[in-house]
Amino acid sequence: MIGRLFYLAAGAALGGYVVHRVNRARRALTPGGIAERVEGQVTEYRGALRELNEDLAEEVREREAELLARYAPMRGRAALPARQEAPERLPGR
Repeated sequence: MIGRLFYLAAGAALGGYVVHRVNRARRALTPGGIAERVEGQVTEYRGALRELNEDLAEEVREREAELLARYAPMRGRAALPARQEAPERLPGR
């Protein structure tokens, strides 16, 4: 008798789980469910792109500071004269 009750309870639990999974799959395949999944993916991609943009901006600032420290004229020293472009030469002249 206890064995039969065990199988009855196990069957009810398994049946409830199966019904839950079927309803979840059915809901996921509706247009609204598909839209929710796509919206979730877009949100994830948007967040990842925002993080990438922040990381790149930080790297650019670091590199710019490094280049400015290396190539910017020091105080008290004369700045390098601006480079003047030579006039273009025409062929044959």
